Order: sequence, then C-alpha cells, then structure tokens
Amino acid sequence: MNIVPLIPMANQIGQFFETLSNREQSLREIADHIQKFWDPRMRRSLLDFVEQHPNGKSEDGELTAIVLQAVLTHRQQLEPRQQ
Repeated sequence: MNIVPLIPMANQIGQFFETLSNREQSLREIADHIQKFWDPRMRRSLLDFVEQHPNGKSEDGELTAIVLQAVLTHRQQLEPRQQ
C-alpha cells in the first residue's frame, strides 16, 4: 500500500492526541487509534516505512515526532495479526 496518503493521516491523528497533557497517554491513544481504525495493509505500510526510515523522513513525507515515537513504542500492538 502506498505510504504517501498515510503519512498525513497519521500526522493528523498525532496532532489530535498530542493535546493530551500526558505524553505516554498520547502515545497509547495514537497507537490505539491506528490499530482500531486502520486496516492491516495500512498498518503494515506504516511499520515498513518506519523500519526503512528510522528517522520518519523520506522523499514521500515525514512523520511528526509524536507519531514516530508512538509507532516505535507500540510497534508490537500495530503489527497486523498473521492469518
């Protein structure tokens, strides 16, 4: 799945949850939202992007710091389940 449209979507989620006063809660909420509402292909693309670009940056776009941290911190939760 193409990562280009997913980066702004992830950043919007991050922007919304970054307003919480507790950083750890923000990270959990970002990961929870992505896990619940993104299909497995979308999550796989996001995880692959972060694996290939550990700083969250490429010519395709840039993840905000909070989204990158949420993905790295909660990677296991975001892994699509094997069928």
